[in-house]
Amino acid sequence: MPDLLPDQLRLMAEHHHDDVAFIDVSTASSLTFGAWHERSNQLARWLIARGVAVGDCVAVHLPPEESEQFLIAYAAVHKAGAIAVPASTRLVARELSFVLDHAGAATALTGTSTLPTLLEATADLSGLHTIVTTADLTDEVTPPDGTELIAWDEATDPDDSSIQVPLRSEDIADVMYTSGTTGRPKGVVVRHGNVALVPNGLPNWTGSGWLHSSPMFTFAGIASIYTPMKLGMRLLYLPRFDVDGWFDSVEQHRPSATFLVPAMAELLIASPRFATADLSSITLCPLGSAPLAPATFNTLRHRLPQATVSNSWGMTEAGPAYCTMPSDEIDRRVGSVGRPVPPVEFRIIDADGNELPPRTIGELLVRNPGREREYFRDPDATSSTWRDGWLHTGDLAELDEDGYLYLRGRAKDVIIRGGNNVHASDIESVLYEHPAVQEAAVAAVPHDVLGEDVGAWVVLKEDTTASEDELRSFCAERHSDYKVPRRWTLLTELPRNPTGKVLKRELR
Repeated sequence: MPDLLPDQLRLMAEHHHDDVAFIDVSTASSLTFGAWHERSNQLARWLIARGVAVGDCVAVHLPPEESEQFLIAYAAVHKAGAIAVPASTRLVARELSFVLDHAGAATALTGTSTLPTLLEATADLSGLHTIVTTADLTDEVTPPDGTELIAWDEATDPDDSSIQVPLRSEDIADVMYTSGTTGRPKGVVVRHGNVALVPNGLPNWTGSGWLHSSPMFTFAGIASIYTPMKLGMRLLYLPRFDVDGWFDSVEQHRPSATFLVPAMAELLIASPRFATADLSSITLCPLGSAPLAPATFNTLRHRLPQATVSNSWGMTEAGPAYCTMPSDEIDRRVGSVGRPVPPVEFRIIDADGNELPPRTIGELLVRNPGREREYFRDPDATSSTWRDGWLHTGDLAELDEDGYLYLRGRAKDVIIRGGNNVHASDIESVLYEHPAVQEAAVAAVPHDVLGEDVGAWVVLKEDTTASEDELRSFCAERHSDYKVPRRWTLLTELPRNPTGKVLKRELR
């Protein structure tokens, strides 16, 4: 029998039926393993009765505040043998329409606040024929012609016994549309057999909490659904990240683990509560989904001396490729995200495909034998991204002599200023060391003579000041003159996608 995603939930429901699996810390609503399993069985049986078959795509378009429904829907789709398409609730109708059409989704599960956007997105789509929503349908809502609108509570079967449509490990579980920083999203194929680093199994149940705030439609968010229970923890979910809400959740629920994206870490560090909040329960704090400044990492690590604070690398296309950093190497490898966990391999190449020696910046290539992914219904993009078994990530990085990885930004983040290459992440890391800087982003700006010049966009911490001249001088003391930004913009916030990556196209 293949190892399928919902097998972990079945296992927990059998052995920990009445234990709380999930808590929405903003509302204190909760879900036991037993209720999660049984309610997803009912929805799965209903989907099957409605004609959903193996290989069909079902869009899961539920907002963060309806995370309980998301968990039930996600398990139900897989139990029905279908493919889950977690759709970003931040997409406008035109973008969502592209995702639904490209996936060929015939069924969508949506929320109250997200229903209007979904209806607008499906106005011209003939393929989507069923929409299940948590919205109150006593109000007059008109679906597109040929589409049936069904209330959430009606999409249920009276039989809540366990069900699993037979699947193989190579069958598709999810199509994760990358939020991206440029262009249209691509659907990354995730199969049941290559979805996770941690295998299914019955853990030593501790009942401690894993605090998470990333949207569930993201790669980091999806990982939060089953990973905590595999480690014997319950998921503590903060639907909308808020600094005070995060500190309140830690002090009230005492989680032993939490996941942060760098933007969250910066906001926490800038808060006056950072120095005094009781964070002693946290023993595990992985960070990921975007580049992390070394100064931020060190500040967080020193504030949580009892915790394993790790800066990880990952991307949806790479699947469960993962790095580890031994605790006794952290001080020696400042800025590194660690070494790959076998069988994953890394290479660094130049623009001509030649492998580069240690301490040389180039493009990061990743090989993960047996767990390779591809783009959904896009063979051209697949063949250009995965070549000879190697994923061409588009990330700039370098390896040291011992194989530890140092990320240096995206290939598109190289600024060619008068023939000199400037890596945006180098300048950003320095700006994060300035005591008044909360967030910083560096990118190319047009220049009539040089071709490109260096621009910096900076968010200052509350109740602090710093002039452009002060920031320029701060950089000039730490970098060569050609790397110092000459165009400065002060902002109240940086534009980011759902995974926390800065949208540099919007800055420009």
